[in-house]
Amino acid sequence: MTQSFGVGAGSLEDTGLNGIEEGQGEAVEAEDENAAIIRFVNEIIAKAIADRATDIHFEPQKETLHIRFRIDGELVPVSLPANMDRYQAAIISRIKIMARLNISEKRRPQDGRITYENGNEKLDIRVSTLPTMYGESISLRLLSQKSSPLSIQELGYFQEDETLIARVLQRPHGIILVTGPTGSGKSTTLTAFIRKVRSPEVRIMTVEDPIEYEVSGVNQTQVHPEIGLTFASSLRHILRQDPDVIMVGEIRDRETADIAIRAALTGHLVLSTLHTNDAPGALTRLIDMEIEPFLIASSVEMIIAQRLVRRLCQHCCQPAQFEPGYLETCLKALGLPASEAQYAPLVKEAQGCEACRRLGYRGRLAIYEILRISEKVHEHIVNKASARVIRDEAINEGMRTLQRCGWEQVKLGLTSLSELMQFADIMEER
Repeated sequence: MTQSFGVGAGSLEDTGLNGIEEGQGEAVEAEDENAAIIRFVNEIIAKAIADRATDIHFEPQKETLHIRFRIDGELVPVSLPANMDRYQAAIISRIKIMARLNISEKRRPQDGRITYENGNEKLDIRVSTLPTMYGESISLRLLSQKSSPLSIQELGYFQEDETLIARVLQRPHGIILVTGPTGSGKSTTLTAFIRKVRSPEVRIMTVEDPIEYEVSGVNQTQVHPEIGLTFASSLRHILRQDPDVIMVGEIRDRETADIAIRAALTGHLVLSTLHTNDAPGALTRLIDMEIEPFLIASSVEMIIAQRLVRRLCQHCCQPAQFEPGYLETCLKALGLPASEAQYAPLVKEAQGCEACRRLGYRGRLAIYEILRISEKVHEHIVNKASARVIRDEAINEGMRTLQRCGWEQVKLGLTSLSELMQFADIMEER
């Protein structure tokens, strides 16, 4: 479902720019246009904040400019005046000025930041420019400096799983990995874990790229590869700082993986992420990085594979209506038994109302699978078993798959079947 929001039409069309007669002076026109552009850009950012957008994209096209918000992971177009191409260059220049970028440099990508005040709230806005066929594309990532990271429960984890995670987080050493693609909430989950273990008696240090949430009482470092401050080099220095808990934003290479595992084996609790489709895939990924299997088996305590789905708006969602056989087909694609079709009356679908801006969804929640390293899984790792073998063993031992977790959220009316079905293809990739 897509929805357009009317933004800024008054800023550019009602300023009287088109009504300035010839001879009134270029200075007056330039001053009015500049004020209109400033007001328009501010309105766009304010509207994005009000609509809970995480990103704003300014996309130049042939004879027009498109602006889209990313809300709950989905791109939503913004309705704009028809003559936007006239102001495209001025809008782009205004954003570059706000981000302290070189406005005359249009051939190379640039990165910058804006500190934006919205009432009593401050936002850290990361700005990225990229030359395209019809002009510079600009993306803005909005990060509130006041917003608190979610707790494990607020992320959508079930109570029994939150209890399990809390128990593992109390261990003095070992590695906990969170896996998934970009945008699956891995950093948010790690931050929730950090908040869970935070106390005056625990020294916590992180290395991140970038720092998305400021957590009081935690020593946070941002990598700067251009000066040699990488994940691996930062991790080496952190180990000289007497940490109890270390969070590594991402294990990207063998060097970082090797240091993280050895840190876990020498008395540190290490939290990090990997890019793999499922939990067992993280183990084979580490082996592919040429980490010795016995070191992996001895250090890794838990792996969580995670995705984000949109939360149904509880003000307007309605019982879902299915064509005969459709639900059974979906359940098969998700690797779930046909008997689950008995829960069809519990399934809800999106509608759209004022509370959710007619999108039918408001917010997101996690669906996930948790792999514990049991004795049998330990043996499989040492023997370099495939991810499929490890997965089958974990399921036999009671692991709830990502698809099963998502179906439980569907039965609770928290998300829709259509949201869950986008992850059915993960089954085919294994």
